[in-house]
Amino acid sequence: MDSFTPLRILLIDKDADRAAVVRKALVAEGHEVISERPDATGLTAAVARDEPDMVIIDMDLPDRDTLENMSTLNAHAPRPIVFFAREQSDRNTIQAAVRAGVSAYVVDGLQPQHVRSIIDTAVARFEAFQSLRNELEETRTALEERKLIDRAKALIMKRENCNEDQAYRVLQKSAMDHSQRMGQIAQRVIDMLQTSDHESAGKLRRAS
Repeated sequence: MDSFTPLRILLIDKDADRAAVVRKALVAEGHEVISERPDATGLTAAVARDEPDMVIIDMDLPDRDTLENMSTLNAHAPRPIVFFAREQSDRNTIQAAVRAGVSAYVVDGLQPQHVRSIIDTAVARFEAFQSLRNELEETRTALEERKLIDRAKALIMKRENCNEDQAYRVLQKSAMDHSQRMGQIAQRVIDMLQTSDHESAGKLRRAS
């Protein structure tokens, strides 16, 4: 038996009659339309306030303002976005929508019999993209932390006249003692030792 999770949906459609048809189809599938808006203006703020699980936009074609609002949402509070286009779309239009964060782009509007498969596809694509996004961010963070650790080790080695393994153990022990990531400790060491070096250099300049 397939599992089903009802979604709280923010619906955007300036046509009240058309929005009523979309809402009816969504409710028939067990979902809840918690908010309706005529356009995507202030979309990120609306999502922050209403906390929907998904955004559905029903309009002729995505205009510049809609694309910008979707892109801002995708950067700050990403949600699965389903776009029902009422007019035929060229490849560039669809690509622009996908880049802005659309998980499913459907031409010819909503077909009630396809609601479930469209929503399931949108959620699956969104989750896959978010997983990839998180992996990339973790990789980026790890690389930045490695740079900080290497820099902190070099400063410790210079200050304490020790080797690389000893400097690493100093950072490792401090991280364990303070229950912090190695990168956080490394940044603190860099800030502290660089400040100390700058103060020492300043004293030397003033004395000369």
